[in-house]
Amino acid sequence: MTGFPTSQSEDAGRGAVEATDSVADATDAVAAQETGEEPNGPFKAIPSGLHHHLRPFFTDIREEVVRAIKTEIPEYARPTDDTYMQVVRRGVEHALQGFLERMAQPDTDWEPVKETYRRIGRGEADEGRSLDSFQSALRLGARVTWRRINALVDAELLPRNVLAAFGEALFLHLDEMAAATTAGYTEARLHRAGELQQRRARLLDLLTADPPASAEAISELAHTAGWPVPRALAVVAIDRGPRPAAARPIVPPEFLARFDVQPAVLVVPDPEGPGRARAVSGALHGLRTAMGPTVALHEGARSLRWAAEALELVRRGILPDTEMVRCQEHLATLLLFRDEALVDAMAERRLSPLERMRSPQRERLAETLLTWLQSGHNASEVAARLAVHPQTVRYRMRQLDELFGERLHDPTAQFEMQLALRALTLRRAAEAR
Repeated sequence: MTGFPTSQSEDAGRGAVEATDSVADATDAVAAQETGEEPNGPFKAIPSGLHHHLRPFFTDIREEVVRAIKTEIPEYARPTDDTYMQVVRRGVEHALQGFLERMAQPDTDWEPVKETYRRIGRGEADEGRSLDSFQSALRLGARVTWRRINALVDAELLPRNVLAAFGEALFLHLDEMAAATTAGYTEARLHRAGELQQRRARLLDLLTADPPASAEAISELAHTAGWPVPRALAVVAIDRGPRPAAARPIVPPEFLARFDVQPAVLVVPDPEGPGRARAVSGALHGLRTAMGPTVALHEGARSLRWAAEALELVRRGILPDTEMVRCQEHLATLLLFRDEALVDAMAERRLSPLERMRSPQRERLAETLLTWLQSGHNASEVAARLAVHPQTVRYRMRQLDELFGERLHDPTAQFEMQLALRALTLRRAAEAR
């Protein structure tokens, strides 16, 4: 018999030949058996005793399958790793032995065997391999086994009419092994992804903790979370509003994100790096966000605090409602609105003379005073910025001089007036929207 194992004993070969008649007798009813949707139906269609007559040939089949896997699947080609090849050999032996046992006892509980393959799937995930190689190994093993069984038939060691039932059972066995392995693999990957996400969430909390965590604690957790420690970071506060959980943004893997809090938080490593701003804008497109300042690794709490404050000012209309407000561009406004009661007290002290005037004259004088202070006391520039005649500005300034007197020329009073007027102007603009 060309290509058939030569290492089997002559007694095994003669036993298989002598059993041919009894196997043939047992296969007479194969075509009449109805398997329907019964899970082990193909195995019940196999003639009883076939497993016993095939067992002597399975040692060589196992060795050929192992050689084929080692030769044809690069992922398993480890010529210097004897331990690993022993694992592969045991896996092949287990698959073939399980197949023989199912042939012998079709009603045997298959769940323990499935659990074995689920463990194999989890092991493949733990090794960091794609499941493609393992699935290829399963298919290759089935092809080799099918080819060798056909060789037995060609050598007249088995009757031809057992092939249909054997083939259906073989490929059912393959499908179930593949399904169980995939289930274990998926379970392990989901478990690892969940653990990794939990570590990254804890890392984000650590980076934004106040008081700050130690550099050692951050570095250790970052390592277990698979997050390269940057030199600097910035924190983005995100107003998700009623956005459903299913629509959470997809952010680059180098970012840390939490969308289960309000506002949602995104930690951006090395925010000044090339392409980083574009990546942030792309990930958060369509969302109202505020980016805190770039800070050292232990100052994430400050970046988050500023970002959250800026986001609140955007909600109120104090800061422009653009997709990304950068705190660095609005430091004076953030300072003004850090303590509004203090600003109100300053306005009451420095701007109370304006309360003697009726509206809208009071608002016109306030606008003129702020522009005058911002323009270095240049009446012509004030007129140009307000789009009024210079004489109108001079008239208003005389009114302001009568209201404020010497305070209008006191540098400290001027500074506080400008701060208070700026805050009041921003509030009025927000209320008017």
